[in-house]
Amino acid sequence: MSGKNQSILRRKPIGDIEEEAGIGHLSRTLGLWQLTAIGVGGIIGAGIFSLAGAVAHQTAGPAVLISFLVAGVASAAAALSYAEFAGMIPKAGSAYTYGYAALGEVVGWFIGWDLLLEYTAIVAVVAIGISGYFGFLVGQLGVDLPAWMLGAPGTGPGHVVDVFAIILCLLTAWILTRGIQSTGRFELLVVALKVLLVVVIVVLGVFHINSANYHPYFPFGFGGVMTGAATVFFAVFGYDAMSTAAEESRDATRHMPKAIIYSLVIAMVLYVLATLVLTGMQNYTQIDPKSGFASAFAAVGLPGVADVIAVGAIISILTVMLTFMLGVTRVWFSMSRDGLLPKWFARTDPKRHVPTRVTWIVGLGSAILAGVLPINTVAELTNIGILSAFVVVCLAVIVLRYRSPEIPRSFRTPLMPVVPAIGVLFSLWLIISLPWETWVRFAVWLVVGLAIYFGYSRRHSLLNPDSPRHAQAGAPGGR
Repeated sequence: MSGKNQSILRRKPIGDIEEEAGIGHLSRTLGLWQLTAIGVGGIIGAGIFSLAGAVAHQTAGPAVLISFLVAGVASAAAALSYAEFAGMIPKAGSAYTYGYAALGEVVGWFIGWDLLLEYTAIVAVVAIGISGYFGFLVGQLGVDLPAWMLGAPGTGPGHVVDVFAIILCLLTAWILTRGIQSTGRFELLVVALKVLLVVVIVVLGVFHINSANYHPYFPFGFGGVMTGAATVFFAVFGYDAMSTAAEESRDATRHMPKAIIYSLVIAMVLYVLATLVLTGMQNYTQIDPKSGFASAFAAVGLPGVADVIAVGAIISILTVMLTFMLGVTRVWFSMSRDGLLPKWFARTDPKRHVPTRVTWIVGLGSAILAGVLPINTVAELTNIGILSAFVVVCLAVIVLRYRSPEIPRSFRTPLMPVVPAIGVLFSLWLIISLPWETWVRFAVWLVVGLAIYFGYSRRHSLLNPDSPRHAQAGAPGGR
């Protein structure tokens, strides 16, 4: 038995991209624009409808536009690294699979383990946010709902559980179990409506821009701009979750890199135009941090547009839930298929070819988080793991470029190693700036993951020739 096969740094062969025998497979049905829609659906959401106004009001002023550009450049560095891997390894799992192939099994395990928590938490955070909009709109209709169902304990008088958030999580899981083709069509339609809504906001808002609102442009100084960039950075990823759908793309090696880049470019153009209009319509000191555009249009005498924006925000943010729940289920599926988690989770529906078991588990898990925990508590779980995945992918693309330059790549990250190094440094800067409580939760989750890896995953990995699942998989010694 070779030391390589026993090592925790054993690597998944790049050429090994076939499904594990006897467990199931994913259906390759997604085209370029469906993939792009999933990416845009994951990126554009609260960033435009909530975060832009909050950062403009509290942190950066009109220079929030610069904050988005800085965050976009940093995110683009990671996106280009993801694009190279997506074209080279058209396999489910995203950062988990890339880390496994380039840096070794234990690195892939920890990133995959992180993403299981981070993506699930993102789904819950978004559900809580949308639930707030639902409660507001129902109130506008004159319906008086009992307080116990309007939020988690401690979020308001009489609150016991957030029923709307629970329903949204379960509804998202149900949509995903309908099959990836149905999900892709739904996402494409809703994202088209979302983009149209942002375009309408920009077009209508242009006629109400007052250039005096842009002065002073840097009311909080350049430090405020950079603080704003760190805040809005979490509004400019989503393509990472979309890359988990590589095995469900009709032509992943060509389409995935394009979809990653297209989705980020489309989102950044819309972000820049929207923030330019927002800070031009209303002075940054008067922008409502919770509903920037709705308050801005109400302030210029267009309350009807404000109501449309509120409804559009609910619809558009729903696509974020779909993208990240899709991501966590594909990471879980991939880890189970590789032997690092029980193969029961990797079973797919024989008709729709989607991992329905893990989809419902994630749906229930996110529903519990969203139903009983305040949004801030859940949101704190989302940051450090995503940034850690960015660091791993950017480092891995550098390592693999120099270690295995002969591997065919349909897309090559430009200016190697400068571009991925920018992604590493920016992500590390954000990680360091996170509060110590986040580090503690992250450490606890990693310790639990470490116990599972050495207690189960290392022994059952298909890369271990002595794995109980190795003979069943019918794979040669290297698998």
